[in-house]
Amino acid sequence: MDVFSRLRTTVSNLSTVLPGNPVTREYEIIKHVGSAGPGLLWKVFQAIKRSTKEEAAVFVLEKKLLERYAKRDRELIMETLKQGVAQLTRLRHPSLLTVQHSMEESRESLAFATEPVFCSLANILGQQENMPVPPPSKLKDYQLYDIEIKYGLLQVSEGLIFLHSDVKRLHRNLCPESIVINKRGAWKIAGFDFSIAAKNPQDPQPSYQCLNLEPDLPPIAQPNLNFTAPECVTSDTNDTASDMFSLGILIYVIYNKGKPLYEACSSVATLRQCVGKHLKQLSLSQLHCIPEEAREHVKMLLSVTPDIRPDAHQFSKLRYLEDVGVKTLQYLDSLFQWDNLQKSQVYKGLPQVLAQMPKRVALHRVLPCLVKEYVNPDMVPFVLPSVLLIAEQATKEEFTSFILPDLVRIFRLREPIQILLIFMQKMELLLTKCPPDDIKNHVLPMIYVSLEADAQQIQELCLNIIPDFAHLIDYPSMKNALLPRIKKLCLLTNYLSVRVNCLVCMGKLLEHLDKWLVLDEILPVLPEIRSREPAVLMGILGIYKLAMSHKKLGITKDVMACKVIPFLMPLTIENGLSLNQFNAIMSVVKEMVQAVEVEHRAKLEQLNSIKQEQSCAMEMTKIEPINPNEIIQGLKPHKEGSLSSSIYTDLGIANYSSTPQNGGKNVQQKAKQTSLTLEEKQQLARDQDTQLRMQSEGTLRPVQAPAPSRPEPKDLTSTLINSQLASLSLRSPTQSNPFTPSPGGSELGPMVHPSMGGDASWGFGAPRPAMQQPMFNVQQQMHPPRPQVSMAPLDSLLPPMSKTSSRVPLNQMAPQSTMATNAPFYPTLTLGASQARQTNMPVKPLTKNEVDDFLS
Repeated sequence: MDVFSRLRTTVSNLSTVLPGNPVTREYEIIKHVGSAGPGLLWKVFQAIKRSTKEEAAVFVLEKKLLERYAKRDRELIMETLKQGVAQLTRLRHPSLLTVQHSMEESRESLAFATEPVFCSLANILGQQENMPVPPPSKLKDYQLYDIEIKYGLLQVSEGLIFLHSDVKRLHRNLCPESIVINKRGAWKIAGFDFSIAAKNPQDPQPSYQCLNLEPDLPPIAQPNLNFTAPECVTSDTNDTASDMFSLGILIYVIYNKGKPLYEACSSVATLRQCVGKHLKQLSLSQLHCIPEEAREHVKMLLSVTPDIRPDAHQFSKLRYLEDVGVKTLQYLDSLFQWDNLQKSQVYKGLPQVLAQMPKRVALHRVLPCLVKEYVNPDMVPFVLPSVLLIAEQATKEEFTSFILPDLVRIFRLREPIQILLIFMQKMELLLTKCPPDDIKNHVLPMIYVSLEADAQQIQELCLNIIPDFAHLIDYPSMKNALLPRIKKLCLLTNYLSVRVNCLVCMGKLLEHLDKWLVLDEILPVLPEIRSREPAVLMGILGIYKLAMSHKKLGITKDVMACKVIPFLMPLTIENGLSLNQFNAIMSVVKEMVQAVEVEHRAKLEQLNSIKQEQSCAMEMTKIEPINPNEIIQGLKPHKEGSLSSSIYTDLGIANYSSTPQNGGKNVQQKAKQTSLTLEEKQQLARDQDTQLRMQSEGTLRPVQAPAPSRPEPKDLTSTLINSQLASLSLRSPTQSNPFTPSPGGSELGPMVHPSMGGDASWGFGAPRPAMQQPMFNVQQQMHPPRPQVSMAPLDSLLPPMSKTSSRVPLNQMAPQSTMATNAPFYPTLTLGASQARQTNMPVKPLTKNEVDDFLS
């Protein structure tokens, strides 16, 4: 929150400084980062261009800072500063500060925009005027590396070469306040407030106007006299050698931690004294702070004789600046002019140089040059190793801020194939440095693409490195994305080495998985592999062995017994196996068999002990306990005989019988052999008392309970027939019953139901009624006489008779009485006894066909 508070304070202060300034309309101010220019009057702010969102820097001069000077001096200072910015805006060179927006003036300030700036060299050397309070954290304990100093001086010398040789102009105020360090760490020349052009630029030796140093001018209205050449005050002359003297003093100040060789105190007179005291008798011992290889050249630069001083071109060729790192940075800055072949030669040797460079130089100076090559896919394989080497040196925050945003574009490239190879080799680095969201969205998809690539080398390399960073992959990605692709590649690939690497990869991933994921996803896919090469079999065997022996995993008894062992046993007889491979498979099979045996034996022993306890508790029921020495309970001993008998005797099924033998004794003996606890002994004592009490009471015999009496069902059919017959008996009391059977029987026999009571001679068992004459008279009166019914059509239903006798018609068999004409007639098929005697024929039973004809 303090950071945001300071940011709001800075922005609010700036809004009061730049009201109505056109620069604020095009650039958004972020924060105050440094100061530069004469007397460090210019405040430097980090900014962003509103239209393009590009980073920039805004230099602001508050006019209220000049209110302490007189009006003439104030106007002179303003004119000098405006002239310097205008001159800088017109000049374009890589070693000069680039102005993006020319100076704009408002009532309160002057402002212009440049390329992104870190700070000025004066700020790094400890000058804090017009700096934010507190100073930026990046400047705390900031130290320049030797390679930064050397390359910075080389860049300044190149800028002087441009000014002296091409533009024909002197700087005349080369000091730390005029050197600006941009965001990439490059040193840029600025501060052209006292610059002057040559009088005769066409001449080989141009001349320049003398520097006017008036004693009454304010310090910021004249150059820094600590860096001014002696001839400017002694002989009123100056040329390109004057800037080289300033460069020599600048080198001394840098190596002497910001302290100049002498202090002129902004006085021309003091400067003259210092020249005679320090410069005329300058020795190498006074330059002990400077590296030894540069002392001689710096002494020459500080000579009071201008002709002795090396020019800018000669200085750039000094051996002191011919460092490998300096040359590398110089090459990188000029690579845009080279072709791909020349670039590739530099990039191939770059990793060895980067190993010797400080991280800050590699991150801010080298990396931006490499990122420019991302637009050329053919050059990406050459720059990518250097980029990833810089990423190793960077912190996670630096990687996320400076490297990853541009590297994301490379993750999507599939050609050239070397890009994927390089990323696979550095995959652990990427997974360590990248945030989780970027890993999920960019890095893991690249791994999946590598597994699905057609290049065998890419697939093998990817499979080899996946176990190394498996601990960095989240569980859902491992289960749902990575493992399915590895299994698919293992089953479908045509390369033996790829299939073996898939198996090895899955084996190494087991320790990062849980038990049930292995049982559900890994083990079921192994039997689906149809390849039977020894290397493949060893890969399969390794997975089984790891899954069985790893303390976090393990294979269940059921899986081993039902799936794994039946799958491994046929593999033992593969023809391509060597003796060691055969022994390895058999060893794993034996371990699994032993594991199944031990686990299942323990389970059965536990169940057996439970059953024995139950048998002891229920001894009174005489339930046959299981004999632990028998495989199957209830078998009688069998005599030893043939081999088959002995085998089945050992198996316990030679003479199988369900009759228990000596069940109680076995339980008691087993109970005696087993050491019982106190509770078990108490329970056993209670069981024995219960058994003795029940024996004393005698054997319990079951008594059959009396069946409840039920009323017999009433036969409604018989009741109805009896009632009808009773009514018939009331009608004919004197006539003989036509249904009465004869002693000899008839062909159809008596039609009396066995359930009907009464006399059988009366027909249907109806009781013989008495005194029915009055009722008969009544019925006779109620029924008038009817004509006799002819029964001739029913003669065909009678069975055929023998040859010696003829069939008697039914009309002759009907009774001839008055009752037949008065009472209703009920036809009957029963033959009378007198008729049987007349025919004198034996009774013949009906055949089946006759019965069927009769019923039809």
